[in-house]
Amino acid sequence: MTATTHALIGTIIAAKIGNPALAIPIAIASHIAADAIPHWDTATNRKKKTFKKLFIHSLIDVILGFALSYLLIFLFFPQTNLAYTFSVILASQFFDWATAPYYFFKIKAFKWAYSFQKLFDNDLDLPWGLVIQVILLLSLVFAAVKFF
Repeated sequence: MTATTHALIGTIIAAKIGNPALAIPIAIASHIAADAIPHWDTATNRKKKTFKKLFIHSLIDVILGFALSYLLIFLFFPQTNLAYTFSVILASQFFDWATAPYYFFKIKAFKWAYSFQKLFDNDLDLPWGLVIQVILLLSLVFAAVKFF
C-alpha cells in the first residue's frame, strides 16, 4: 500500500481507538493486513525507475499521506488529538519506515524489516492496484463515520 493509505488507515484507528495500548499494536498489524491485499505503491515496477525518481515519488507519497490524514481529522474526527494521530500514523507505517534505510541506502541493519515485509507484500500494477486502495479507504471512512 502507499504511505498515504497506511497513514489514512492509521488516522481512522486513532480517531476510533483512544487507548494507545490498543491503537498502536492494531496500527502496526494493519500494515501487514493492508499490504497483503493486492496493491500498487511507489516501489511497484521499481526496476524501471531511477533512484531519484523513486525517492521523490516516495517522499511525495509520505507528505500527501500526512496532509490527507489531517484533512480527514479536520472534516470527520475533529475531537481526535493531532499528536496522538501522528503517533498512530507512524505505527501504521512502521514497516515502511523500518525498511527505508535498507531499501534506499542498503544499511544492512535494516534488512530484517525488508525481508519481513516481503513475506506479505502483494504488488498489483496500475490502475487496479490503486483502485483497490481507494475503494478500501472510502469503505473504511464510511464505516468509521457511520457505524463506529
